[in-house]
Amino acid sequence: MTEKKSKAEKKVKKESKDDKIAELTETLQRLQADFENYKKQCDKSAQQHQMMFVADMMSKLLPNIDHFQLALEQKSNSEEFHKGIEMIYAELFGLMEGYGLRPIEAVGKDFDPYYHEVMLQEESDKPGKVLDEIQKGYMLGDKVLRLSKVKVGKEKKKK
Repeated sequence: MTEKKSKAEKKVKKESKDDKIAELTETLQRLQADFENYKKQCDKSAQQHQMMFVADMMSKLLPNIDHFQLALEQKSNSEEFHKGIEMIYAELFGLMEGYGLRPIEAVGKDFDPYYHEVMLQEESDKPGKVLDEIQKGYMLGDKVLRLSKVKVGKEKKKK
């Protein structure tokens, strides 16, 4: 009788283990499905946020497009055309500054390869200093968006 009892107990334990494995497998599958749904939801949300940002930026740039169109219509009056272009530049730069854009100061500063790219060198009394800026560089927060392209002074050759 004890032998039959132990076989029955073993059978019950095995069924219990199988039930537990099935339960855990089902839980794992549910968690995997939930995680996949979460990832899809996050991707969709990120795309929506990006689209909202682009739409916001475009709506803020539309007045500049209108102003360019008006300036281009002023073909006969070059002074008005020039004034219009200056206004558009100021408005567009102001918009970009509002998002944190700022120019890199270069002329008269020490050359710094993290902020400046040497395009030309010229003998000068100020070696290692930026003499001229060929193209302005910009930063967004602490990140350099574009290096300033500069002319740097180098030591005069001794005769």
